[in-house]
Amino acid sequence: MIRLAHIVRELGRNLHRNFGTAVASLLSLTLLFLLFDLFWIAAGTADQFYHDLLSDLRVEVFVDETVPDSAITQVSDRLIMIEGVLDFEYISREQARQRLAEMVGTDLLVGYDDTNPLPRSYVLTVENSYLNAANLTRLEQAVRAIDGLSEIHYSREWLDKAESARAIILQIGLVLGALIVAGAVLGSANNIRLMTRARAVGFRQMLLQGAGRLFIAFPFVIESFLISGLAAVLGWVLVFYGRTRVGFARIDIIFPPENDVILFCIVVAVLGAVSGYLGLRKMLRD
Repeated sequence: MIRLAHIVRELGRNLHRNFGTAVASLLSLTLLFLLFDLFWIAAGTADQFYHDLLSDLRVEVFVDETVPDSAITQVSDRLIMIEGVLDFEYISREQARQRLAEMVGTDLLVGYDDTNPLPRSYVLTVENSYLNAANLTRLEQAVRAIDGLSEIHYSREWLDKAESARAIILQIGLVLGALIVAGAVLGSANNIRLMTRARAVGFRQMLLQGAGRLFIAFPFVIESFLISGLAAVLGWVLVFYGRTRVGFARIDIIFPPENDVILFCIVVAVLGAVSGYLGLRKMLRD
């Protein structure tokens, strides 16, 4: 109980004597974490937008002209057996003609009832896990292996560019996250080092009296834990406050789940405690 009272008293004394340094550390860390929070939201929003676009990706397979209508059922049975294909819509020549007329506003094939040149096709419904360049390439190979199916069309170039952009965003996020974590750890350690220089003599006296190094460092570790955790919480408070003030009509902003936000704040607080101890190590060794 006496040790706990000492830790609480030392924590209050440190914050009182170094109030300006503590506030500056809190504000700088809040700015860093706010930047990371905004990027996290932007990355989640972009990822959801990417998946929404993929859900509209049209995969169309054309039937060879040599295949009679009587063989369509056999082709369909083989097509649905391909891994990754959930369902399909068969479009006959008559349906293709009707859709063309709806698109252009007039029937361009008047007089060609007996010689409809439009191809028959399937529009595939593909599993979400297969909506990427590698899996669609394998699906295309499986489709081409079926006799009677001539071509498969989807937006290959767009998909390649979208996946490249997504990979770049992920790399930027990893680099930004690493820089923010490094800046937070170094900043907390440096602030604690500055706070403890004035008390170097007191530390030596406590060590000579038999006080443990962890016992001496604990108030500063708790201080770093509180400042880092509070900075993380303040960053999200600013984000959610801005959410009530700013709205986007055409874009659905995707926020992380509450459990992930809470876990993030806890991890940040623990990293702050570790950085606080790192800032004291040299002082305690001397």
